Amino acid sequence: MEEPKVAKQKKTWHRNVLFILGVLFSLGIIALVTTAVIQNKPLPQNIKYGIVLDAGSSHTNLYIYDWPAEKENDTGVVKQLEVCKVEGPGISSYSQEPAKAGVSLQTCLKKASNMIPENRHSETPVYLGATAGMRLLRLYNSNLADDVLAAVADTLRASPFDFQGARIITGQEEGAYGWTTINYLLGNFIQGSSWLDVLPVSKRTGTSGALDLGGASTQITFESNEKIESQDNSLHFRLYGKSYNVYTHSFLCYGKDQALRLQIANRIQNDGSPTIRDPCFNSGYRRSLNTNDLYSSPCVSTKKLPTALSDIRIEGSGNYEECKQSIQQIFNKTHCTYSQCSFDGIYQPVLKGEFGAFSAFYFVMDYLKLTQEKVSLEEVKNTVAKHCSKPWDEIKNSSKKTKEKYLSEYCFSGIYILTLLELGYGFTSENWNTISFLGKVSGSDAGWTLGFMLNLTNLIPAELPPSPPLSQSTYIGIMVFLSLLLFFILLTCWVCFRKPRCLQKGVI
Repeated sequence: MEEPKVAKQKKTWHRNVLFILGVLFSLGIIALVTTAVIQNKPLPQNIKYGIVLDAGSSHTNLYIYDWPAEKENDTGVVKQLEVCKVEGPGISSYSQEPAKAGVSLQTCLKKASNMIPENRHSETPVYLGATAGMRLLRLYNSNLADDVLAAVADTLRASPFDFQGARIITGQEEGAYGWTTINYLLGNFIQGSSWLDVLPVSKRTGTSGALDLGGASTQITFESNEKIESQDNSLHFRLYGKSYNVYTHSFLCYGKDQALRLQIANRIQNDGSPTIRDPCFNSGYRRSLNTNDLYSSPCVSTKKLPTALSDIRIEGSGNYEECKQSIQQIFNKTHCTYSQCSFDGIYQPVLKGEFGAFSAFYFVMDYLKLTQEKVSLEEVKNTVAKHCSKPWDEIKNSSKKTKEKYLSEYCFSGIYILTLLELGYGFTSENWNTISFLGKVSGSDAGWTLGFMLNLTNLIPAELPPSPPLSQSTYIGIMVFLSLLLFFILLTCWVCFRKPRCLQKGVI
């Protein structure tokens, strides 16, 4: 009568052991999964932001940039987040009503405050750099220039961001930052970087030169192995742990808008009649021009004749060769005190390497459909000449969405670009294909602002990247321990309930 009791006790013991092992195994699985999930969950992004306003001669753009806070070799890996075009003309146009220059920025600043997280506002630097338009205004009347800068500074200071300044940058700075931007976007600075998802991997060797054309100035910048004879044109950079020596120069008054003024002023001097036939405009085009406005720029003020008429009429004749000859008169190639010069007696070493041409260089060539692939210099000339030979009515009807001001000047701008690159900088048919016309690269606009932002990040302390809760060694140790614990529980279950024959000896 005792046998049933022994079997019942044995069965109860087995059930208790099974329950305890089951609980331990479940807890082990939960601990293993929880540790893995917590340790490997996506880390919060530690992103910094910056704002740069490019106050050009014709308009102002606000750029928003961001970069990982931990940086790379002391320099931020910056990318363009957004660009906002400020309504209205450039800030230099508000010289008679400076307060309006500041008001014009408010819409884009509001957009920036909506895009950047509120908890980052107070640490986000905002900076305004004014270029050639304000340089000319400062030459014309420094007090007016100071009033405009004070007005935009008041507006930026009242924003929720960390105001870093509003000033007129030098032509040398504009050229240098443009060079930095181009090479950064082309991946020439941090080959093999850990930030492969942010920047393209470059197959290039060395750096690319930068060609920038605005409304009032143009810049050329490139790395040179030669000893730079003019120290005013020599710059030293240190980016991503490497040093660079570059040549740069900015030609004030040689932006396409001021160059057009110079060309028209020369024709008025040579003609003197109330109606001027201009070969740089398409045939059939007509424009009335107030000479007081024309000569208001310091670039052409010295060309005003005492007997100049207050109003003149321009009629286009659309002649490539005549326009080219007219534009060539702008460039002085006769004077040079160095071993070699570009024009106006400015030193320039031998052109070296690839070049990226942006801003107006790109916009004009893009309209003429000359940016998609490499074409010879002769083909570019033929395309520009063909465009100039078309009647104005045909041009206007084929591009109704383009503003008439830009559309009417593409003939002049195309010939001017060719003359500047050939006669001015010394490009030839042999090295023409070293030039690439660039608008956006890797989602960012080519221009000086990104280069400025990169340089600014050198002054912003790096932060440690976000880290998981456990160190790698601790995490591995815990995962190994939990795995061994689960294995031991399974082994115990197997030994208890699936005993080998050797362990069953003596059991009846």
